Amino acid sequence: MLTTLSPRRLTQSVLAVPPLARNADLSLNEPQNLKLIRHIEAGGVRTLLYGGNANFYHLALSEYDAVLGMLAQSAGGDTLVIPSAGPAYGTMMDQAKILSRHQFPTVMVLPHQGITTSQGVGDGIARFVQAAGMPALLYIKHDGYIEPEQVKALADRGLISGIKYATVRPDPAIDPYLAGLVEIVDRRLIISGIGEQPAIVHRRDFGLAGFTSGCVCIAPALSAAMLQAIRREDWQDAQRIRKIFEPLESLRNSINPIRVLHEAVRLAGIADTGPLLPLLSNLPESQHPQVREAAARLLHAV
Repeated sequence: MLTTLSPRRLTQSVLAVPPLARNADLSLNEPQNLKLIRHIEAGGVRTLLYGGNANFYHLALSEYDAVLGMLAQSAGGDTLVIPSAGPAYGTMMDQAKILSRHQFPTVMVLPHQGITTSQGVGDGIARFVQAAGMPALLYIKHDGYIEPEQVKALADRGLISGIKYATVRPDPAIDPYLAGLVEIVDRRLIISGIGEQPAIVHRRDFGLAGFTSGCVCIAPALSAAMLQAIRREDWQDAQRIRKIFEPLESLRNSINPIRVLHEAVRLAGIADTGPLLPLLSNLPESQHPQVREAAARLLHAV
């Protein structure tokens, strides 16, 4: 696992956002997590971001240290691993003490929706970074969570390594918040955070530096090829690849992004992801055939 983070390293690879494999008793399944990591790395992807798809929202504090240790030991020597903390402030600060004992160069703060203010989020992240001893990857998923001015303040103080921008719009090209954000924050810090589907628009129209993906766990080489096409501004090839991901992404959008990806990895035969940690639950078997078909097509696509 990489233990240092250069300014450009965060966007050199697609940021894979994998699920976390568990045994029937909900304990960590280290062999299956390793199997999934090796599949992603074999496709040329060298950044692993463990957040929503890994259900870090519901991770017990008593398990946090063991999960961090397993991820650090499982990743290849040139792979960047980014765990998550939060979303509650108290949880973040307790996790900061554990994170400080590890060698992760950055950590993503999961967004809390509800009892927050923009100023409070900025202050909380600043306190968390100081306690953890590492910059945070800021995750913006909803309007009203943190205003661009607070984001700029965090960036100007060197408290964030980057920004995962994942607010869903009916048309990603029409996004007043993102347009305002890139005017005052270095757009090279901002990563498209909603998979392959809006990645082209986010790069072409807003100049974002890279993208995160869940479906990269199925077809890492294909997702990496899309990133390269975007970088050379070959929009036609990037669009061709984006369409290949669309069937599985459509199922994720229509059913549930986390639950569908968790099942897709297993049904494609990549790794046995096992049960989802509550408060989530696995897909009913009636939905398996369509997920299996879409995952298999993506896995074997070129």
